[in-house]
Amino acid sequence: MSNDNKYTARPIRPGRGRGPMGGGPMGHGMPAEKAKDFKAGFSRLMTYLTKHKAALIVVIVMAVCSTVFSIFGPKVLGNATTELFKPLSAKGQAYSHLQDALPEDIRAGMEAGTLTPEQAVMAAVNSPDKETAANVMKAAEELKQASEMRIDFGKVGGIILTVLALYLLSSLFSFVLQYVMAKTSQAIVYDMRREVDVKLGKLPLRFFDGRTHGEILSRVTNDIDTISTSLQQGLTQVISAVTTLLGIVVMMLTISWIITLVSLVILPASFIVTKTVIKKSQVYFKKQQAEIGHINGHVEEMYGAHTVVKAFGKEEESEEKFARINERLYGVGWKAQFLSGIMMPLINFLSNISYVLVCVIGGVLVINGRISIGDVQAFIQYSRQFTQPITQVAQIANVMQSTVAAAERVFEVLDEPEMTPDKHAVHVPEARGAVEFEHVSFGYEPGKPVIKDMNLKVNPGDVVAIVGPTGAGKTTLVNLLMRFYEVDEGRICVDGMDISEMPRETLRRRFGMVLQDTWLFGGTIRDNIAYGREGATEEEIVKAARMAHADHFIRTLPDGYDTVLNEEASNISSGQKQLLTIARALLADPPVLILDEATSNVDTRTEAYIQNAMIALMKGRTNFVIAHRLSTIRNASTILVMNEGRIIEQGTHKQLMDKNGFYADLYNSQFTGAIA
Repeated sequence: MSNDNKYTARPIRPGRGRGPMGGGPMGHGMPAEKAKDFKAGFSRLMTYLTKHKAALIVVIVMAVCSTVFSIFGPKVLGNATTELFKPLSAKGQAYSHLQDALPEDIRAGMEAGTLTPEQAVMAAVNSPDKETAANVMKAAEELKQASEMRIDFGKVGGIILTVLALYLLSSLFSFVLQYVMAKTSQAIVYDMRREVDVKLGKLPLRFFDGRTHGEILSRVTNDIDTISTSLQQGLTQVISAVTTLLGIVVMMLTISWIITLVSLVILPASFIVTKTVIKKSQVYFKKQQAEIGHINGHVEEMYGAHTVVKAFGKEEESEEKFARINERLYGVGWKAQFLSGIMMPLINFLSNISYVLVCVIGGVLVINGRISIGDVQAFIQYSRQFTQPITQVAQIANVMQSTVAAAERVFEVLDEPEMTPDKHAVHVPEARGAVEFEHVSFGYEPGKPVIKDMNLKVNPGDVVAIVGPTGAGKTTLVNLLMRFYEVDEGRICVDGMDISEMPRETLRRRFGMVLQDTWLFGGTIRDNIAYGREGATEEEIVKAARMAHADHFIRTLPDGYDTVLNEEASNISSGQKQLLTIARALLADPPVLILDEATSNVDTRTEAYIQNAMIALMKGRTNFVIAHRLSTIRNASTILVMNEGRIIEQGTHKQLMDKNGFYADLYNSQFTGAIA
């Protein structure tokens, strides 16, 4: 079994599950994938936005309006609170004025409870000091009026309706914002997907050979989806967060610059806490991702080879290794989650300190009549909302790193060098099937030739078998013939015309291919066979299936030719898949047929039938047969023996066997091995 550290951390695809075996949501402190060149990538991404300037202006205006109306809500609502407390506040203020107007001895008696307010007023009015008596009478009248004051519910109702209208307008602007942004982001992604699709059609086969299918699919699907989500949500959040932050600061300053300064003092502490926690948690998150890669690799390896593990009795060793990796994952996992989890409690603690200070200082200012109680309520709401846009901006900055990194991967595809454009020839010769290689040299990598100075002339109707050891250049020869790759030196002519001068579509219509690796798409068997020729009739499809000996097994299926193949065509056998691809090539009826070990996945009896059908089919057309089992090409008119990119022997089967050279050794070794 492999060592613990054999597997490196593998990228986890977003949205594929929860917990340690899946991606899960990005937590606080989770390291985002960083862009290689953020500025260049972001600028190029923005060029897609500039194509929708009108929509972008609408988005900005709607975001600002939605935020502004929302910000005014607490301030206006504070007026309702002030109005509700107005009678009580007026009564308290009048009572305080009365106490100040009373003589000290009478005030002391009232405070001690020996005199009621009415008795205290009567005693003061009868005082010989006329000025004191007048002041007390005035204060008493003020207290009487305050006591009769009632809450103006009409005014409170009007304020509440105003607040509802503000929030309704904010929601309306937000709705328009989301609608426009959703359409705009999808339009951008539509353009990007279309560009990528068009680009993939122009890329040479070299690009696809050098990358896995998963990598290419990830760029076309996952990366573009990441861009779409970030554009739709991130852009609006940035505008709203910045507007909210500025608006809240302005509103707080209009209420009280003193309390505002106290609230802002907490900000540096919040930044320090956030930075410290993220820095420490990222270390453990990276280790966690690495261990997730190790445990996924181990599970994948054990699951894929569970029969071998059981056969050699290695279950206990496998379990022990899993336990070791799982223990390491647990160790770094709980630390990462704990550190990221304590961030919000710490931020809330600091926010609560700010809340207490606001309440204390605000209360003092209310008592002193500097501000109203509604203003304190509004300020508390603003202080609670103050940290939200800051947190949003921090999260968006993290997400934008991943977004630009995804955009860079998409741009890498768009920047790949394309195939050389087709030269639209004025006249393309009639398809006869003549092929000629003239001093052709080619290498997949510079300085490492696979084909060296090849010369070959094939007449129409010839059956050319190509044999040789692995890496001899057999499949490369076919790739060059189909112009999947361009030759480095020399030229290839088909029907007397250099294929570099012939449009690729025209060239490839002259070839039919049946490869060792079958390819069928999800659809009916009829559709898969008809893929060989557009507009094929039912009779032609059935005839091609009969020639390929596929008609019998097709009719045994419940739905016959209407049987639907699933995504991997796993509801039929490998041999049956190959028969369908052969039928597809037969239906195309091309001047040149290329068979790359086309009978490798069929049984011996079916192979014999197909060989007989192929002999009849090959008449009147040029045929290239790449074979590994030499018994299948004894009837070829010409056999090319390739080794290290060169044709080392050429002739019929009998001629090459009589020569007793490389071909004879290959042929005899296969039969000797089979007998052994």
